[in-house]
Amino acid sequence: MAFSVLFWPVIAGFGVLAVLVAILVFAFWVWMIVDCARREFGVDWEKIVWLVIIVFTGWLGALIYFIVIRSSNRKGLATK
Repeated sequence: MAFSVLFWPVIAGFGVLAVLVAILVFAFWVWMIVDCARREFGVDWEKIVWLVIIVFTGWLGALIYFIVIRSSNRKGLATK
């Protein structure tokens, strides 16, 4: 009986942590979509390809976009 009383708060804590992580991942995903949509690329099809990658692969595509594009050049690939 004492074990189950102590066990439920731990499970609830993991649930709250999981929800917070999910919200942060979703916010990161939306941030990368907005960043890609506003960024200037060398050619228009490159923006479309990145948007498709980010939207259809979720957080993993957003992370790849962040590493490949956002981290290497914060202002955009094209210098117009």
